[in-house]
Amino acid sequence: MDVLDAGGIGAETATLEGFYEHIHTLVGGIDSAEGRQRVITGLYEQFFKKALPDVVEALGIVYTPVEIIDFINRSVNDLLIRHFDGATLSDEGVHVLDPFTGTGTFITRLLQSGLIRADALERKYTSELHANEITLLAYYIAAINIETAYQGEHPGGEYQPFAGIVLADTFQMDETDDMVDTLIFPRNNARADRQKGLDIRVIVGNPPYSAGQKSQNDANANVRYPTLDTSIANTYAARSAAVLKKALYDSYVRAIRWASTRLASSPRGGIIGYVTNGGWLDGNAASGIRDTLTREFHHVYVYNLRGNARTSGEQRRREAGTVFESGSRATVAITLLVKQAGPVPAGGGTIAYHDIGDYLSREEKLAAVAEANVDTLPWQRITPNEHHDWLNQRDARYGQLVPLAGEPSAIFHTVSLGLATNRDAWAYNSSEPELRRNVGAMIDFYNDQVRAFAAEAQTTATKKERVAEAAAFADKDPTRISWNRGDYNRMANGQLYELREDMIRSSLYRPFFKQRVVFDRTLIEITSRLPSFYPTPESEN
Repeated sequence: MDVLDAGGIGAETATLEGFYEHIHTLVGGIDSAEGRQRVITGLYEQFFKKALPDVVEALGIVYTPVEIIDFINRSVNDLLIRHFDGATLSDEGVHVLDPFTGTGTFITRLLQSGLIRADALERKYTSELHANEITLLAYYIAAINIETAYQGEHPGGEYQPFAGIVLADTFQMDETDDMVDTLIFPRNNARADRQKGLDIRVIVGNPPYSAGQKSQNDANANVRYPTLDTSIANTYAARSAAVLKKALYDSYVRAIRWASTRLASSPRGGIIGYVTNGGWLDGNAASGIRDTLTREFHHVYVYNLRGNARTSGEQRRREAGTVFESGSRATVAITLLVKQAGPVPAGGGTIAYHDIGDYLSREEKLAAVAEANVDTLPWQRITPNEHHDWLNQRDARYGQLVPLAGEPSAIFHTVSLGLATNRDAWAYNSSEPELRRNVGAMIDFYNDQVRAFAAEAQTTATKKERVAEAAAFADKDPTRISWNRGDYNRMANGQLYELREDMIRSSLYRPFFKQRVVFDRTLIEITSRLPSFYPTPESEN
């Protein structure tokens, strides 16, 4: 405390007091439950973006507009009535889980929505509402948020902590090698065990959207889930005709696969209500997702909110506002999946689709969502084609054209992915002297790292352990080097780099944009079959 006092903690506290006063003023004039949820989620999202950007990137933290949360909660109740003989969220035994709860807004708004009858509220709160959260700060905020909402709907009653929330990585909970910590968190673990044994009927939420780190310098890779990813490989990937299937392991796709498997264990069936990246609706690699959903669910409802910021020109204007503001540049879709008791018909489940429309701002989209419900939306029935296209179905005549490559009748018989350096800023340059200078400096830095690591590394470590140690040891300064996976392996083996004369080649970095490139397997990530096409710098193109 003396050190803190000497460091001027009083001045910092004064700043915080001003911040707290600002929050008090901001919240003080809000007299609606919906308004308070907007402030809580908005403040929390901004805090994470500023204080913990790596966590935001790795976990895909984006908080959901209240209008979307309310629509999903309403829709789940409507679909229970429609497809489960008049059942509702109030019914006993209808357990609801938000597996990625954030600040707990899905459960909070459910308690405040009036969808749960007054006589069922205490039972739902104490035993049939469940939430998981992986970050500690969000876990506490969610617990307090849910508890306060219940107290507001149950005035005069004794304050009851929310026992349905678990501090956990939802994906990891169902891994076959999940290590449960019974000593440090016995109460939390007991909650997790209880949740895993329940017949969950409804899963709602906004899954994480992270696709993984952008480069090895980030040192922020997504966690691997062997059991879950094997399930994806056996379903979405196995039924996809695409060659590149990496996108099928994005976090939001994992969330769909996880929830589908979780719901499949319910003998009575149930409903999933998610708001996610909508890229799976028409992506080539996602054909396996679309195929699998119609195999596993009796009814699929998709409300496409558009907002794809990766388009341009007139199409970008048509996509217009994104409902997550700057939190997402992708199409956003609300997906409702209904699995009833018994097998799905041989022809697959039904698909109901609605596009929110062109040129709508974020505010106009959210206003439309706030007014909508499952019974009033003008759903369009989708019949997939043999390629599992739902939207923009391909012309069947395309299959009659002569293929460019990959088949015996193709024009080209040899196929190569091409060059992928994973460090373009270092490996390409219009000036050969500048290229040599840049690459030479990077090689010198890498070699220094190899020597420093060799002096400190554990000689008894296994090869896998040494690679992990090398990755942890490496200086990630992006102004000195751009790391790739191969560098860590070679660093662990003590391999040094050198710049040889025959490594410098001519290339087209973009059409009509000739540049010099370092062409060597140790200095770039992928050369594919190009060394066999151009074995020497003198090889003709």
